[in-house]
Amino acid sequence: MAKAKALADLGDTDLIEQLADHKESLFNLRFQFATGQLEDSAALKAVKKEIARVLTELRAREIADAEALENSNG
Repeated sequence: MAKAKALADLGDTDLIEQLADHKESLFNLRFQFATGQLEDSAALKAVKKEIARVLTELRAREIADAEALENSNG
């Protein structure tokens, strides 16, 4: 699992790929939970946190880009 500092070092494309991977993992875990096959229910919470970390980093970059554009237009 990636920490916030490690996510900051990744490019946008890598973050989007990680987001897709985590969402697929979450889907699979939810499916296992619904069918009673999930043994580690804490994995659901961990994957949700990873998704939130990636989304937070993407949003921070979006805000920084918007502020840079606003400052350059003066």
